[in-house]
Amino acid sequence: MKTNYFYGLFAGLGSLLTGMKVTLREFFTRKTTECYPENRSALKMYERFRGTLELVHNERNEHRCVACGICEMNCPNGTIHVHADVVEDENGKKKKVLREYEYDLGSCIFCQLCVVNCPHQALRFSTEFEHAVFTREKLVRKLNREGSVLEEKKTEDKL
Repeated sequence: MKTNYFYGLFAGLGSLLTGMKVTLREFFTRKTTECYPENRSALKMYERFRGTLELVHNERNEHRCVACGICEMNCPNGTIHVHADVVEDENGKKKKVLREYEYDLGSCIFCQLCVVNCPHQALRFSTEFEHAVFTREKLVRKLNREGSVLEEKKTEDKL
């Protein structure tokens, strides 16, 4: 009976000392707290940070989204809505053209399934993190820019 009492006592003390060792080690490590918003101009976010979904555009206002809808299908909570029109090209083929890419930042869980599964690398997460608004409607964003078109594929001349 006394053996169990002393065993439990020393096991509890060992556990307490282990916890105190971790606490003291963290107490003396260098802190990484940022003084936000005072240092807003010098603040640097890491590249892997998932802030806001954006449709990649080049300098000619062209995007790579072909409106396939894979990102919309992979989104677990319906954050993304791809609106497309079917048009006929000069060869008589029908193809989808992106009309509007709608993204609801308020319901996004930042899982990155849309970015990972996009076959054309048309999406990425930016490092923007300030999203405070007064109404949830302002969190619904149109990602394709006004007048943007599908990026033309570069064809190599074969000899």
